[in-house]
Amino acid sequence: SMKTEPRIQPTPSELDILQILWSRGPSTVREIHEVMSESKDLGYTSALKLLQIMTTKGLVTRTEEQRAHVYEAALPAEKTKQQMAADVLQRVFRGSASQLMQHALSGKRSSKKEIEEIRRLLDEYEGKLP
Repeated sequence: SMKTEPRIQPTPSELDILQILWSRGPSTVREIHEVMSESKDLGYTSALKLLQIMTTKGLVTRTEEQRAHVYEAALPAEKTKQQMAADVLQRVFRGSASQLMQHALSGKRSSKKEIEEIRRLLDEYEGKLP
């Protein structure tokens, strides 16, 4: 059956935690909290609470090692970013990739390097078209 699993969009704070897990790999609450508190004022218990919510949502998985809980991102970065981009594309731009692109580029100064990369990607996708 083509039943689509309910996709849960991570909140900004949850995304911060996912970014840490993607770059560091499986981590304890203490490790996650240490990284987060470098950039924002977030208490240990708040980090723990966030991770508990994320476990319930299925965004992270938790295993117990040496009496400490180790958390891991449930999905790889690529998959999550793809889902979030697809979601924004549908909800905000009614499926128009060119509109999304236009707004993304007009909103901030993109470097020459980034524009070249976008052009390369477009050529690549075009090459895959039937």
